[in-house]
Amino acid sequence: MVSNSMEMKAVEEKAVGPWKEAWRSLKKSKAALVGTVIVLFFILLALFGPLFAPQGINDQNLSVRLLPPSGEFWFGTDDFGRDIFSRIVHGARISLAVGFLSVVMSAVVGSFLGIIAGYYGRILDTIISRLFDIMLAFPSILLAIAIVSILGPSLQNALIAIAIINIPNFGRLIRSKVLSVKEEEYIVAAKAIGMKDSRILLRHILPNSFSPIIVQGTLAIATAIIEAAALSFLGLGAVAPQPEWGKMLSDARVHLMTAPWTMVFPGLAIMLTVLGFNLMGDGLRDALDPKMKN
Repeated sequence: MVSNSMEMKAVEEKAVGPWKEAWRSLKKSKAALVGTVIVLFFILLALFGPLFAPQGINDQNLSVRLLPPSGEFWFGTDDFGRDIFSRIVHGARISLAVGFLSVVMSAVVGSFLGIIAGYYGRILDTIISRLFDIMLAFPSILLAIAIVSILGPSLQNALIAIAIINIPNFGRLIRSKVLSVKEEEYIVAAKAIGMKDSRILLRHILPNSFSPIIVQGTLAIATAIIEAAALSFLGLGAVAPQPEWGKMLSDARVHLMTAPWTMVFPGLAIMLTVLGFNLMGDGLRDALDPKMKN
């Protein structure tokens, strides 16, 4: 009995679930760990940073305008005398919120369309696939500019535009995954015993599509943050006095030579955040994709 219990324990220790195995693979990648640390830092900064920001984001004091970084103003001040550090800390909430929300919206809609196209095929697949092809024929930033121009410049409309332009990426990814999964024996068996399509989609096909969704979503957040900053830089996203990083870059253009810190720190915030999500996304792809493990 003792030997049997020891053998069972050894088998249980060797039996590792796919998510636990992915976590072990992720921990082996130094680049992925660095990206995860960066992402967690900015998430914590967005959640708790405003509690420690020394100045109000819109507190203007023209007597201290365009001061370089110092002990009182860590990142210096802008042309209105506002503390750049406080505005970057509050801006982390805006950039991360736009990134997460837009990706969630595009992932939900894109996954739904991709599952419908891949599972049912025929005319639905043709219509949805051609719609994706048309959207992907345009450069993403130009399509986002066109959508925001129609809806009107605002941060909310920029979020909607970013969500729309990312729908085809999720849709085509999930469609290809569904096309391969639906031919598996357990799906064929489920159809043979009369299981409803909705149950097959929710209980079998969708769970098996989570891995590519997670990887694509992580990488898409980085792209969404850049696109949101680009729209705000062009005057189509955040409006004054919102402390959005792209808007801060746009406002600081005229002071590039005289007060470069007004552009350097918002630019570094965008660069580090995007770098963190890209490194973490690459690590997740290597950990969750069996083809990449060797």
